[in-house]
Amino acid sequence: MSRLVFFLQEALRALRRNGAPTLAAVVTTVVTVILLGVLIPIFQTTQAKSQQIRSELNIQFELFDDATPAEIAAAKTKIEAVPHVDQVNFITKAEALQTLRSELKDKSIVEQLHTNPLPNSFEVKADDAANLPGISATVMGTEGGGKPQPISPIISKPFDRQEASQQIEQVTSALKIVLTVMTALLIAASLMLVGNTIRLSIYTRRREVEVMRLVGATRWFIRWPFMIEGVVVGFVGGLVAILILWLGKLTVVDPLSSDFSFLAAQNDSTLSFPALVAILFAAAVIVSTIGSGITLRRFLKV
Repeated sequence: MSRLVFFLQEALRALRRNGAPTLAAVVTTVVTVILLGVLIPIFQTTQAKSQQIRSELNIQFELFDDATPAEIAAAKTKIEAVPHVDQVNFITKAEALQTLRSELKDKSIVEQLHTNPLPNSFEVKADDAANLPGISATVMGTEGGGKPQPISPIISKPFDRQEASQQIEQVTSALKIVLTVMTALLIAASLMLVGNTIRLSIYTRRREVEVMRLVGATRWFIRWPFMIEGVVVGFVGGLVAILILWLGKLTVVDPLSSDFSFLAAQNDSTLSFPALVAILFAAAVIVSTIGSGITLRRFLKV
C-alpha cells in the first residue's frame, strides 16, 4: 500500500511539474472523445435510417384486369416460393387509388377521374433489398435473356417506379460503406493523436527516466507513475468531454428532437446515451494508460 501511495504522489507531482504537456494530453483526450461521441450516434442513426429505407423497398407487378381470384391466389403462391421473397401482398385497384389519393397534394386530380385507371398488383418485399432485381427477373422470366415468360400468365409487367427503388438501394449501400470507412479512419486517427500527445509528454522527461535506470530502478518502478498519470489524464479528459456531450444533448439534441426526425431517431438507437458515455469514458482511461506504458518502453532501454 505504501508503494502505491508513493507512485500516486510521484504521478501527481509530475503532472503539476509538467503542466503544458499534461494540459495538451487532456485537451487532446477531450477533443477525441467529443468527436467520437458525436460521430458514433450519427453513424448509428444514419445506419438505422438507411436500413429502414431498404426494408421499405419493394417491387410491384401489374396484373391483367381479367385475372380471376383463383388465378390471383395461384400466382401469389408461386411468387412466395421464389427464393429471397419475404412477403407478397395483393393490392386491389381500390387500394391503389386510395394510396395515390393520399400521396397527391392536389386531391382534385383523383376526384375528377370517372373510372379507376390503376391495375390490380402484387407488392413483393425481399429479405434484402439487393435481391429485388433477381426476384423481378425470376417472376418476369427474363433470367436467361430470351423471350420473357412470366411465372404466371396474369402478370403483365413490373411498375416503372422500381428503377427509383434500385437507385435508393445503391445509394444506401454506398452510404453504409462510406460511413463505416469514415468511422474507422476517425477512430484510428484519434488513437494516433492521443498516443502522439502522450509520447510528447514523456519525451520531455526522457532524461529523468534515463537517470532512474542508471541508478538501478526497475522498469516497472519507473513505469507505474507514468501509467497512473495516463489514468489521471484519461479520467479528467473523459470526464470533461462527457460533461460537454451531456450539456449538448440537453441543450441541443433533446429540444430539437420533436422537430427533426433524424435527431429523434437517436433515442431509439441500439446504443443508449448512458452506455455510450460509459464506453467513451472507459476507452479514454484505457487508451491513455496503455499509451503511457507502451510509449515509455523505448526510453527504458538504457
